Amino acid sequence: MTQELIDLRDCILKQRYSEALAIVDELEGMSKKAILRQIKSFLKVLLIHLIKNQIEKRLTNSWAASLRNAILEIQDVNLKENKKSYYINQDEWNNYIENEIDVAIRDASVEVLNGVYSPFQLAEMVDKEEIINQTQVLLELSYNSSVKELAAVIDNYLVQLPGGEDWKLGRR
Repeated sequence: MTQELIDLRDCILKQRYSEALAIVDELEGMSKKAILRQIKSFLKVLLIHLIKNQIEKRLTNSWAASLRNAILEIQDVNLKENKKSYYINQDEWNNYIENEIDVAIRDASVEVLNGVYSPFQLAEMVDKEEIINQTQVLLELSYNSSVKELAAVIDNYLVQLPGGEDWKLGRR
């Protein structure tokens, strides 16, 4: 990116504005790609922890924090600078979820019950439709809740997950 900025400065100083605009477009594309990569990373964390919850039928403080943090970060990163539009609109998540869920299952196999299941075994056990639905509900909260209230709204949703009531009451 440093070279692109040097080239941009050079184009502007030499009044080659069409070349400068092309560089600006390139920089914008690079920025959007980096943001989408970051969002996908948080989405994968979200999916992994929902898979762990589904299979182990429990919710730990650590998992709840990871789920909450993933949604809070997605909300923050997904909102464009103008604070009025998003990099991924509410109705555009299906492809992202579909693309990440199989990788998340493979990665979750290392963690679920301390890695007792292979990725192949875990893939047969996971109810993908349920995970996708839970993911969509949590992502929807990021559009419908303010930054200030989102953490509490997420926690209220997490109580409904397997083991959520025990988590809320501090039971192990």
